Amino acid sequence: MSTPIYHSSFSRRGFLQLTGGGFGALALNCLLADPSGSKTHHAPKAKRVIHIFCPGGMSQVDTFDYKPALEKRAGQPFDPTGKLQFFASKPGKCQPSYWKFRQHGESGRWMSDLFPRLATCVDEMAFLYSMKSETALHGPACFMMNTGQSLPGFPSMGSWISYGLGSETQDLPAFVVLPDPSGLPPGGIINWGAGFLPSVYQGTGFNTRKGQSPIEDLFVNEARHKEFSKKDRATLNFLNKLNAQHQKTRSGNKDLEARIQAYELAARLQSSAPEATSIESEKESTQNLYGLDHKDTQAFGRQCLLARRLAERGVRFIQIYCGAENTTAKKIRPNWDSHEDLVRDHGYWGKVLDTGASALLKDLKARGMLDETLVICTTEFGRQPGAQGGKGRDHNPGAFTSWMAGGGVKGGVGYGKTDELGFKAVEDVIQSHELHATVLHLLGIDHERLTWYHNGLEQRLSGFEGKGVIGEVLA
Repeated sequence: MSTPIYHSSFSRRGFLQLTGGGFGALALNCLLADPSGSKTHHAPKAKRVIHIFCPGGMSQVDTFDYKPALEKRAGQPFDPTGKLQFFASKPGKCQPSYWKFRQHGESGRWMSDLFPRLATCVDEMAFLYSMKSETALHGPACFMMNTGQSLPGFPSMGSWISYGLGSETQDLPAFVVLPDPSGLPPGGIINWGAGFLPSVYQGTGFNTRKGQSPIEDLFVNEARHKEFSKKDRATLNFLNKLNAQHQKTRSGNKDLEARIQAYELAARLQSSAPEATSIESEKESTQNLYGLDHKDTQAFGRQCLLARRLAERGVRFIQIYCGAENTTAKKIRPNWDSHEDLVRDHGYWGKVLDTGASALLKDLKARGMLDETLVICTTEFGRQPGAQGGKGRDHNPGAFTSWMAGGGVKGGVGYGKTDELGFKAVEDVIQSHELHATVLHLLGIDHERLTWYHNGLEQRLSGFEGKGVIGEVLA
């Protein structure tokens, strides 16, 4: 039987798993483990992960997966037999990319003109062209990419990594989530839930809206926070002494120890969280690099800049959402879902991702952090190479592209292939399992040995269906 890096212990963590809401719930989200307690199975290449997730389904044939054959067949019926059914439509005519593809960098990797800034980073990036999902439904597909399973109730990648490695800091959570300011993604907070792991390992959501508290209900109110005085600190110190005296006669009560540490950590967050999220302290040139000077790019730019600041301060896993829950379009759709007008929707979100992600890669590299920071960008599924309606594309679980950079990744390479039209992954087909196994490997973890006993099985993030680590993208 495989052995987890950390053994479960109800005496310390079981309490946290059962604790309720309010201020205690905030503490649940914050890792209490000693940062020196993390263990790895082999030498890690990366210390931390920044995961960019693009809800809605990004089109592979309009972004990273160049298909000359699709250009040649432009305007011809995608399915001459008339038997094929897409997710929500019958296939239309073959529709090549709405943006021109060009080769970039020394590696000559193809990328569309939708990403002019990211194209300058291709030699740092490894592209996974043969990704596929088991479902074409947004919520389950988001769960699949985040947890390895299409059903709710399973731990997210960030939760597994927090469980396996602990925290590098005692003043911030090990796993922080930066949702799109406009709302939660399809499936909501389950995407960063701890599932059957103790609740202490779930992601802590930070508010990225300018001028607002980074964590909801961290302070009684803003006015009270500003008035925090020496008297308040003296009161906290006095309470700590009382807690210590109370604990001396109850040394075997680990639940009490956990509760005390939870509240102490929440108190520390009152100081550490505002400092870590103080984007305005950055140089104007840095803020402009992330697009904070433009109304369309400033929200995601803040998320990416905040991710870099959190990484600097020891947060182990940071997830950024580029897009929110799927709804019908007003001016644009609120994420990458593009059934009606891909030029409109991808045109908007492409500029957003291009600005923020390229800035993040360049900033991390300039600060000497990219070698130890693994950056991932993915979506839940791709889009069809056959048109839907006038200018839209339907869901395509059969093919999409993800990319990785930094932390032990071989730059300028591609792995896997789709067919000549970009309809299905056909060579070295991979799912979330292989991506997750590779992430864990780069962090020094054997994906088969990071387990948690649940429902009669030693469960693991990479599941039991996958082919393991994608060695071809390792430096």
